[in-house]
Amino acid sequence: MITLSHSQAWTVLAGAILLEVAGTTCMRLSESFTRLTPSVLIFVFYAASFALNTLVTRVLGLSVVYGVWSGVGTVLTALIGFYYFKEPATAAKLVSIGFIVIGVMGLHAASRVGP
Repeated sequence: MITLSHSQAWTVLAGAILLEVAGTTCMRLSESFTRLTPSVLIFVFYAASFALNTLVTRVLGLSVVYGVWSGVGTVLTALIGFYYFKEPATAAKLVSIGFIVIGVMGLHAASRVGP
């Protein structure tokens, strides 16, 4: 069994987030499963991300892991959409991303306080 320290768990979670963002980006690059490589990579990246998440939930707890994983992944994916895919960054989108960041910071702080 793999045992992670608290700081290692955060590092592994960061890796899981990056893999999830890579998988989500591949969704766009796959052009509705018409391009083989990004289509296959969607599943590879997501499988690796979920495997790492499974390890981290033992240390940080499900609510923190999933909240941070989905929140940070959402923010990073939105930024990739804005900068790489040239999607519009409207005021409403930016304010909403700000709320996600505040929520992730709250979950991170709550994980340090304890039960």
